[in-house]
Order: sequence, then C-alpha cells, then structure tokens
Amino acid sequence: MKIIESRLIPIAQRNDFWSEHWGSPEMVISTGVYSVDKLEGYAVLNEHGEIRGYITYVMHESGCEVISLDSLDENKGIGSALLRRVEDTARQANQRNIQVITTNDNLHALLFYQKRGYQIIRVYPDAVAKARAVKPSIPLVSDQGIPIRDEMLLQKILIPDN
Repeated sequence: MKIIESRLIPIAQRNDFWSEHWGSPEMVISTGVYSVDKLEGYAVLNEHGEIRGYITYVMHESGCEVISLDSLDENKGIGSALLRRVEDTARQANQRNIQVITTNDNLHALLFYQKRGYQIIRVYPDAVAKARAVKPSIPLVSDQGIPIRDEMLLQKILIPDN
C-alpha cells in the first residue's frame, strides 16, 4: 500500500470523493468549519488511481486534530496506516497529542480509535444540532437508527520517537 500526500491528487478528484462520501467537501464539527479539500492529508490510491483511503488533519497550538478519516476497503489496514502516518507527522512537528472528534452514533470509529490508544476525554452534548445549522444535510439518525446528537473528543498522547 502506497500512501501519498493528498495535495498530489487533482482537486476535482478530491472534491468528487468528498461529495460522494460526505455530501460536500465541507466538514462542520465543534472545532470549526473545514474545507477538507484544502487541508493537509494523505491518501491511498488503488492501481487505477482511485482513492481508497483518505485522512485530513490540522495542526493547532494545542496539538494535531484529525478532521476526517475514510477507508473504503475495510479491514485491510488502510485506516490504520493513514492514522499512523498522521501520528508520525504530528510527532515530527513536536505535537504532544493528537485528537479526533466523532459523533455518538459512530460506533465503528469509537472502536477503531480506542483500539489504537485513543481515549474519550470530552463529550459535547447536542453539538451536532449546532453543526446542522451550518450544514443541514447532516442526517438526524444513523443507518443503525441511532439519533445523531453528540460529539465525542478522543485523544492520544504522543510519545516522542527516540
């Protein structure tokens, strides 16, 4: 699996990916509104040049924040490899922690991140209602029938490479 910097992917291809998987290139979470097509990130492409995995992040003074992570081929290590790459990037930037926000319905993400050393450190009740005011296309209920209401902040303390 080859990981490349997302800026090497044509903008039209990135925008098509975001529109197909997120409804638009705009991500609205409690830390801000992000145009993910303009963020730093990494991607995995298949042999036909199609995006199979994608991660975006921002560096804040307080640490690195993962804004989005998608893996279209589950259980192949794509998401894990992309997350490790961002963790390594954050370490190289002397960041002490990495954070990610997910919604209460995203049980898959909660399992994924906790298996990789992330801990829930904060819950933002009803945060998704505020995000819907900016991006009304955010669904009210998940595919599993869970009301999408709250955001959860997960964090991993980064240990410097020695």
